Amino acid sequence: MSDTHELGAPPDRVVVELRQVRDLVRTQFPRWAHLPIEPVANGGWDNYTFHLGTDMVLRLPSASEYAQAVEKEHRWLPVLASSLPLPIPVPLAQGAPSADYPYPWSVYQWLDGHAASADRVGDPATFAGELATFLLALQAVDATPGPQPGLHNWFRGGPLRTYDANTRRALRDLRGHIDVDLAARAWDDALSAPWDGVDRWFHGDVAAGNLLLDDAGRLSAVIDFGTCGVGDPACDLAVAWTLLTTDGRHAFRERLAVDDPTWQRGRGWALWKTVATCWSNSEDPDDAEELDRAKQTLDVVLAG
Repeated sequence: MSDTHELGAPPDRVVVELRQVRDLVRTQFPRWAHLPIEPVANGGWDNYTFHLGTDMVLRLPSASEYAQAVEKEHRWLPVLASSLPLPIPVPLAQGAPSADYPYPWSVYQWLDGHAASADRVGDPATFAGELATFLLALQAVDATPGPQPGLHNWFRGGPLRTYDANTRRALRDLRGHIDVDLAARAWDDALSAPWDGVDRWFHGDVAAGNLLLDDAGRLSAVIDFGTCGVGDPACDLAVAWTLLTTDGRHAFRERLAVDDPTWQRGRGWALWKTVATCWSNSEDPDDAEELDRAKQTLDVVLAG
């Protein structure tokens, strides 16, 4: 969700070149200077990612907004990892800003796997159950000292109303592209669904690219915790509409034992994400294919 976070101008991203990355490793971690460094294919938006040797990965935030997550990840990922049933990234070292690169950065262990997609998932219901089991374990971790929603995670875990003005602006602009009236009613339903106020851990960006599959199509790891925190975990339910099949969605909800208000809020997060994608691709003819995919997802969200 992070690449559609504010329905407006994206953060100013710095340019990171391979030369800079090699210099950072050479000067700050000379023990790894002999290892090859190569860009990771489809490395994401929030961070530039590079292979370091065969079993490590470098993550360099692409903007100051994303750099806020570095300290949080180094503080909390080792804590979370010990309580979760699947591997998550564990930081190996934290790099410092330099004259050539302005933000803290990280070295992680590389986790093998394929990014999840509908055609790669083995059994949709099994996959949904595995994901739900992971999220239940995450929610069970003591949330008392955890990071509250804020700029570090684009207010994931906070109230959906944070995005109300931007969502309604997008809906106005999308009239003629989507069923705006139906989407507005679904949005109102999500805004009115109450939360019990009990803080729980959440990932914040449970999306296809952050869910890794093994060769058999089973969930093998969960990555990219930059938007994690404690608060309302309904944001992690958006995946039910954006990735899971109908059978998977039912299995996911049943395993999580999600009540109606939480499910409505989760649907609201899926609606926000999908409307944001439609809006960002609606004015450029070159993005017509992406817009069509987003509209298909929106149909799933609006179907309930």
